[in-house]
Formats: sequence, C-alpha cells, structure tokens
Amino acid sequence: MMDALIIGGGPAGATAAVYIARAGFKATIIYKDYGALEKAERVDNFYGFTKISGKSLVEKGLRQARQAGAKTVRGEVVGISKGEKIIVKTTSTAYESKTVLLAVGATRRTPNIPGLGDYEGRGISYCAICDGFFYRGKNVAVLGNGAYALHEVEDLLPLVSSVTLLTNGKEPTVNFPDSVEIRTEKIREIIGVEKSQLLSKTPAKILDGVIFETSEKLQVSGLFVAEGIAGSSELARKIGAALDSQNSVKIDNEQCTTVQGLWAAGDCTGGLKQIVKAAHEGAQAGISIINFLRGNF
Repeated sequence: MMDALIIGGGPAGATAAVYIARAGFKATIIYKDYGALEKAERVDNFYGFTKISGKSLVEKGLRQARQAGAKTVRGEVVGISKGEKIIVKTTSTAYESKTVLLAVGATRRTPNIPGLGDYEGRGISYCAICDGFFYRGKNVAVLGNGAYALHEVEDLLPLVSSVTLLTNGKEPTVNFPDSVEIRTEKIREIIGVEKSQLLSKTPAKILDGVIFETSEKLQVSGLFVAEGIAGSSELARKIGAALDSQNSVKIDNEQCTTVQGLWAAGDCTGGLKQIVKAAHEGAQAGISIINFLRGNF
C-alpha cells in the first residue's frame, strides 16, 4: 500500500509528489498524458523558465518528482472508491492508498447536444456508481466510446435491464461486452416527457430518450455521460466529494475535499487556470498530506 497516490502528472501533481517524497513517504503519480500543457507551444510566464514548451515543462516536473523518490505510472484512471482506504482503479489494475490527490485537471466541456443540460438530475447522470441504483431494472444508455465509458457500462450492467452505448459519431476505442448494443449515429437532441411529482402539483420534465440525426428515437430512462477520460470532477463525484456551482471540486485552505483522505489541486478547484496557481496548490496539498500521514492533521 502506498502513502499517497496522485492522479495527474502536471504542475499540481508533480509538485505535490516532490514534497511528499522528500518527506520520506511513498508517493506514486498516475497520469495518462501531459494534459492541456502538451498543446502549449511556448511558456514564458512561469518562474525561472522562458521559451519552454508545455510538454517539456511537464517532462521536467515528472523527472524532478522521480529524482525526489516518487514513482510515475502511465495509466487511465476510471474509478475511485473509499472504504478503510481509498481504492483507485485504472483500465488495467487497482491501487490502494492512504491518501489521494486529484490533480488531473478541470472537467471537460459537456457534449454540445441540445437538451442535455435540461435533464441533469432528471435522467442525465455523470456517475454510474452514484446513480445506477435508481435505474435498476430499466433501460439506460452510456454516452462515450472509450475506457471511461466501459467502466460506467460495467457498473451499470448488474443493475439495469439493458445498456446501450452511444458514441455520437465516434468509433469505439475499446471492446465492450456483447450484451451492450452499440449505436454510432450522431445524436440530434435529448428529449423528455412531463411527469407529475408526488410533492408538487407542477409537472416536471424527465428524460425520455434520444433522437438520432436519422430521426430515429431510442427510448431510455437514464443517460450516463462518460465521454473522453474522467476528470477530477467526475472522480470526485464517484467518491462523494462535493462540487461547487461551477462544477469545481470544493476544497478548504489545506486543499482538503469533503472526503477524508482526499485532496484536490490545480485547475479542478476553479479560479485562476495558470501553472503558478497549480504549483502553489500542489505544494499546499503535499504539505497537508504530509501532516496527515504524520498524524499532525
């Protein structure tokens, strides 16, 4: 078992790993890629660096973390849960850790599908392990085409009557169970129906299904959004950590989330989306985790 597992290898995650490893604790960084910085051709506004690419900056940060004693692992995190310890699942294995830092970046934009935002909490969900229970015995769909979508599908299959995968025009990048129907058509819109509420005289609209560009309708009771890879906000939802109105992970002055043993740092906490802010929060989270592991928290 490790002392600290850091999800994300950017400035926040690598900085935290340096502090934790230098304090003598076992720290491991799991990262899938270099994140948004990989696309930055030139960084000139971070202390001590000029004319450096974002990719090179991330590589230097990861190298520094390894030199301090941290381990780095390439992998895609698809799930997180908490019992006595925190369990982090990737596409290939599971890790157990005393503490976890979410530093994988901000949540990506919600897919631009008309009607999607209208039914959030009324048929649209972003967490199968959180909400799958409410759809037991019903027909549901998962929106996505990769490993993250597969993880959501696997959480839903034991509970629901059927799962349909909606790729919205993309080809699947992983193998899905044979019991899952795969629809690759583009989605035109999300639709709903009015349903009376027990405690209110005003009917509320709930999800009824999706309309493809072919005008064909697929009727489902629930739609679980799992496009791309899971960001920090999606992982926070899975473990029960609170989010604010901007969908950022809620933290206190020590970078602690509302779940004991779970910290967050970087773009996922909202505010200024700059390298210097991510590095600062990574340092603060690292120090806070050290104090927690030493019993001084």
